[in-house]
Amino acid sequence: MKKEKIYVIGHKHPDTDSICSAIAYAYLRKNVTGMNYVPARAGEINSETAFVLNRFQAEVPIYMQDVRTQVQDVQILPPHSGRPDMSIREAWQRLQEEKVSTLTIVDDDKKLLGLITKGDIAKTYMGVYDSRVLSENRTPYKNILETLDGEMLVGDPEGVVEKGKILIAAANPDLMEEYIEDGDMVMLGDRYESQLCAIEMNAGCLIISMNTQPNDSILKLARERHCTIIRTPYDTFIAARLINQSMAVGHFMVKAMKTFKKEDFIDDVKEVMAKNRHRAFPIVTNQGKVVGMFTRHNLIDLDKKKVALVDHNEAGQAVDGIFDCEIMEIVDHHKLGFVQSMRPVFFRCQPVGCTATIIYLMYRENKVEIPPNMAGLMCSAIISDTLLYRSPTCTPLDRMAAEALAKIAGIEVEAYGMQMFEAGSDLKSKSDADIFYQDFKKFSAGDVQFGVGQITSLDARELKKIHARLATMLTKAKAEHGLDMIFFMLTNILDESTLVLCSDEEALDVASRCFGVSVTKDGDSIFVDNMVSRKKQFIPKMVGTLQG
Repeated sequence: MKKEKIYVIGHKHPDTDSICSAIAYAYLRKNVTGMNYVPARAGEINSETAFVLNRFQAEVPIYMQDVRTQVQDVQILPPHSGRPDMSIREAWQRLQEEKVSTLTIVDDDKKLLGLITKGDIAKTYMGVYDSRVLSENRTPYKNILETLDGEMLVGDPEGVVEKGKILIAAANPDLMEEYIEDGDMVMLGDRYESQLCAIEMNAGCLIISMNTQPNDSILKLARERHCTIIRTPYDTFIAARLINQSMAVGHFMVKAMKTFKKEDFIDDVKEVMAKNRHRAFPIVTNQGKVVGMFTRHNLIDLDKKKVALVDHNEAGQAVDGIFDCEIMEIVDHHKLGFVQSMRPVFFRCQPVGCTATIIYLMYRENKVEIPPNMAGLMCSAIISDTLLYRSPTCTPLDRMAAEALAKIAGIEVEAYGMQMFEAGSDLKSKSDADIFYQDFKKFSAGDVQFGVGQITSLDARELKKIHARLATMLTKAKAEHGLDMIFFMLTNILDESTLVLCSDEEALDVASRCFGVSVTKDGDSIFVDNMVSRKKQFIPKMVGTLQG
């Protein structure tokens, strides 16, 4: 039985802590519980994180844009399929035997062509068809043989009915000459004269009832005239009733139909199903191959995705669809937010500088050995979040954890940290939007909604270039997100200072009052010395100012 997945996922616009903690926590919980914890991410990784993952040969966590329930989360039914040339009778028997209401009709590559349901087949019994229906639909002779339990005495079982109409030879041979045409399919009994007449009138096929064996001369003439002969155990009346059931389902199948993919969200599926009469809907791949069936029964007792959140606990920072999944666990080091759950969850939140520090403590508490690559990931997260111990958020626990992890990973913290920051500062190839949203979060203070982004660098010249590039981004982002104001922190790690870009005059006034500094000569920012932490130095003071 396949183990249920629990996705470990960080916040949107993930940083190194968010990604590395997801990987390390999934590894820890899998070892402790034996359950299938899967590291995930809610956004693209930045260049610093990419450097870390490459350095310690860790796979990039799977991307999850939305954690609402999808078709692939449901125990979907296997498809019951048939080919378009199968007879209506065979399709009905398949439906009865397999106790389903719908067959998918597919080609040789399992690609969906249409659907046939019990209701569709029932309608064929009630329909009145033209007598040429078998030839118009090029009905295979093998279908006729199967439907009539027949035996082909003359002809090709792999052939098809190419022309002519169906008729019953009830009249005497003299009258038969008036209505038999080339290629007609004639149903008759054990009457030599009628059989002979039909062949001489160029009938395409004779269907002889009651398992009658034709005369050898009839068989010889039929071969010479290329007239197919089939005998059936049924009498003419029963055979006439059954013959239309030999038609191929390809003629009756529903071709215009709704299909789903495994990635489709159940919310969207429900809307489609409410507007369509079908009980079952095919699930197809991007190439159109049928992989399952989704029925209305699947909508009962849906199992929502299970997630564990790391490095955040606020709905505004969480992956889309967070209220439609089941939150199992939260490990964080930020202030309490307002993620809600339907039942009690494991929640661990400590006032340290990095989530990875908490996870390191959990490894020790659970006596789980830390592999070198996991140690490297967690150490990198602590270095990143504490800015190499320079951030005021850094605690003795963070430093202790980082030094212990560095020893396991075989790295020297200061030298490795500088390499990591240099990799993260390489922003030349990134677009303005990529830089802006690399580490962007939304906050609220009373009725005021504001956003704060941050970039850290070792190079003052690079920060100056970013300043010029992002000058117009703030106003645009403010409108797109419906925020009252936006701030962007350009933080120099080496001199522990930050230039704060502001979206408008109101934001400039608030920031200037908040930190007691003047607006810079550029007219769009303030400069704050001895400030590197958004969480501990910028946000608390800004919230206090806005609420004051």
